[in-house]
Amino acid sequence: MTTFDQILQIVSDVLLSQVKVLPIVGQIFVNRDLNGRVRLVVSDSVLANTSAVDALTAIATGLQERLGPHAYPAQNAVLYEADMASITAGVPYFPLEGFEGISVIDRLATESNWASITPESDGAPRIVFFSIKGGVGRSTALAVSAWSLAQAGKRVLVLDLDLESPGLSSGLLPIERQPTYGIADWLVEDLVGNGNTIFEEMMATSTLSHDGEIYVIPAHGRDPGEYVSKLGRVWMSKVATDGTRETWSQRLSRLIKELELRLRPDVILLDSRAGIDEVASSCVTELGANLILLFAIDGEQTWSGYRILFHHWRKSGTAQNIRERLQVVGAMIPETDTAEYFSGLRERGYDLFMEELYDEIPPGEVMGDRWNFDDSDEGAPHYPLAIHWHRGFAALRSLHARLETIDSQQANAIFGVFIENLMHIIIKEGENNG
Repeated sequence: MTTFDQILQIVSDVLLSQVKVLPIVGQIFVNRDLNGRVRLVVSDSVLANTSAVDALTAIATGLQERLGPHAYPAQNAVLYEADMASITAGVPYFPLEGFEGISVIDRLATESNWASITPESDGAPRIVFFSIKGGVGRSTALAVSAWSLAQAGKRVLVLDLDLESPGLSSGLLPIERQPTYGIADWLVEDLVGNGNTIFEEMMATSTLSHDGEIYVIPAHGRDPGEYVSKLGRVWMSKVATDGTRETWSQRLSRLIKELELRLRPDVILLDSRAGIDEVASSCVTELGANLILLFAIDGEQTWSGYRILFHHWRKSGTAQNIRERLQVVGAMIPETDTAEYFSGLRERGYDLFMEELYDEIPPGEVMGDRWNFDDSDEGAPHYPLAIHWHRGFAALRSLHARLETIDSQQANAIFGVFIENLMHIIIKEGENNG
């Protein structure tokens, strides 16, 4: 019996049986369709080469025999295309490990594309707050970060992109300062070219701004209205009159650029949805993040989730495009057995990075673009930025009220290490983009 997880290994084995002939076939795409069935796509120019056609026929037969229901019938298993460049338009694909000139196209039912890594933004640093699981204090840490950065005189733009579980804005805005509209409203209106009419009414400034400024763009406005119906439409692509297609993450990127031009922030903080879904994938990989904060508590659910994600980046050949933007955050470090807990968190973070993202070179050494760190290197991405659990931030009815009364000493005791490192990163990114 063959299952989905065995597909690519079997494809590799079958291709290896014809490895001597593959160079004359040229570029090959292994197309895995929505149902998980495989067929090959090659240039129609190979039809003039009998040896290439015979090899492809043998491969198709081998795939049918070994993949069973995950293969097309041999006679339909090879597509000959005139325009190979059009095959990958708008779909995720990655190199098939161990082969030159062979890639896998993954047809997905959603637009989630964790392997499509957008280059870093060259504007204000964009920092994504992400976690595999909810309930780890991610949104609270973002709100406190905005508060602290504004205390230092920074202009901070905050976007609540956890659209299916909104609420960040309530930590930064009292009810009376909530704007009329939010991100979900803009995404829906933008589908019909009406986004500009609500643009100015989806921004609010926080009373917590201090010496800087905090601009908040909530998930929804003061009156959510038909939020469930809007939520069912925000993920849609926008199709122009000329037929060009703009994905929802591309539309979101356009909104962020417009907000950046309008508000001129020093830093942009993005609150991502937790988990491995298409909303999170857009926030983490497609919005030009300069820094991705991976909130972690020391439990198997955390590490197994991040392992799935890291493994996908490594297998798809995209790890080098994102790994230097990652930073583990030790969330909710307990008040008791703190040192032991932190040591365990660091060790498991190190093991994961070593297994999936670090290169096999001596720690701390640089060999070309190869990359590694020592276990105890405090500047390494696996070394957790600590946020301590504090009863004053547990089960709050109003985070905004708490932030109105907190002072720098209290904030430093809980978030000091985290905020200090965040400030260094923002300054560094600002210098790089400046």
